[in-house]
Amino acid sequence: VFFLCLLAGCSICWFNTVCFVLCIKNFPANRALALSLTVSYNGVSAALYALAGDAISASTSSLYLLLNSLVPLIVSIAALVPILRQPSVDPLSPEAVRSDSIMFLLLNVLAVLTGVYLLLFGSNTSDTSTSRLLLGGAVFLLVFPLCVPGVVYARRWFHHTVHSSFQLRGSGFILVDDDDLELHKRLVSRETSYNNLNGSSLSDDEVCEYSSSSQKLCNKEEDSARCCEKMIEKDQLVMLGEEHTAHVLVGRLDFWLYYIAYFCGGTIGLVYSNNLGQIAQSLGHSSNTTLLLTLYSSFSFFGRLLSAAPDYVRAKFYFARTGWLTIALLPTPVAFFLLAALSNSTAALRVGTALIGLSSGFIFAAAVSVTSELFGPNSVGVNHNILITNIPIGSLIYGVLAAVIYDGNVGRGLKLMFSDSVVCMGRDCYFLTFVWWGCLSVVGLVCSLLLFIRTKHAYDAFERNRALVEPQRNW
Repeated sequence: VFFLCLLAGCSICWFNTVCFVLCIKNFPANRALALSLTVSYNGVSAALYALAGDAISASTSSLYLLLNSLVPLIVSIAALVPILRQPSVDPLSPEAVRSDSIMFLLLNVLAVLTGVYLLLFGSNTSDTSTSRLLLGGAVFLLVFPLCVPGVVYARRWFHHTVHSSFQLRGSGFILVDDDDLELHKRLVSRETSYNNLNGSSLSDDEVCEYSSSSQKLCNKEEDSARCCEKMIEKDQLVMLGEEHTAHVLVGRLDFWLYYIAYFCGGTIGLVYSNNLGQIAQSLGHSSNTTLLLTLYSSFSFFGRLLSAAPDYVRAKFYFARTGWLTIALLPTPVAFFLLAALSNSTAALRVGTALIGLSSGFIFAAAVSVTSELFGPNSVGVNHNILITNIPIGSLIYGVLAAVIYDGNVGRGLKLMFSDSVVCMGRDCYFLTFVWWGCLSVVGLVCSLLLFIRTKHAYDAFERNRALVEPQRNW
């Protein structure tokens, strides 16, 4: 089992990295949309496997091992041909970019329908024949997106009725495409040089030093305020999309704020899902384990889809992606404190599971885009893998914490028949775990808020430059 888990962990890292790189290379003008959609479908695996298990043999738990060994292998072989096909190095025409945008819009609609379908029927416990029909419907929804390109090319009028209203032109992995990014860098460089020549880059300390008449105004309150500003402004990112090597990456404060936000946000949600079966058992909800698993999987799927929302609404409402990340972290502490206060309630357990799934799903999907925007799209393969080292570390730390608290309350447990193991039953088994996880998620929320404050100026400058670039591109 240890060896299988080791192989599975390595496979996940390799598979995710390949998917990220393929999205970057094949969809240069819609990278964020492609990434969010790709990561989103990872979230429905648990619900799909539960449905497949009910359809084949609900009483055989080892069936999941067989599905895990065969399904990924078959799907990977089927996807091998388009993966090996190298994308064209020529830039896409505006018509091709618009066509891709329409495709992604349709794919997101189909993804939402798939998520709703699995949420409603993924926890089905009816007879085998009904389960097989439901599984067939789920497989159809998963395969149907292959027909989307043909539908798009056959329905040219769709562009005028839907695409124009969403204004998806220029939607991209880093808010604009590569040419706009280069122009943005040149504009930022010119602006910085202009400010330096006009002396506007002087710090507050230099102003006080060269202006003796105003020294009295630099009192203690201003000094403390200046210290806070310096802490926020220290080592700030100058612009988005600047490439960072691994050595430079680990030396930036923004990276570690980002790392802790992920460590205390998305990773805690993942550990919660890994312990969901035991949590349900301890609280006396073993019969609802499949439903809870489906809830987490489905809402994680919806959260991953929502990570593409900033790209769809950017033309009407602009907000830094790190700000969206902070908003996405809000449900996690709320859910854990709700579970700690009302863990005996079935409704609280379901609501908390759904909130944690929604929050962690958004973080998993948005993190790749945030990494590329803050530390460079060309280095995202290496940099993002450095970031997600927090997942195994967090899984170990949070898992040990939950196990210690669980074992500390095992004296109140119930000895199982036909087994030497002892199960802890009752609210106390996970009460302190929920409190600890809730407090740690608050730490992640604070770090995410600091990251947003420190990067907001870079996002604002990027959006201003994009607004300048867009009329030139249209002309």
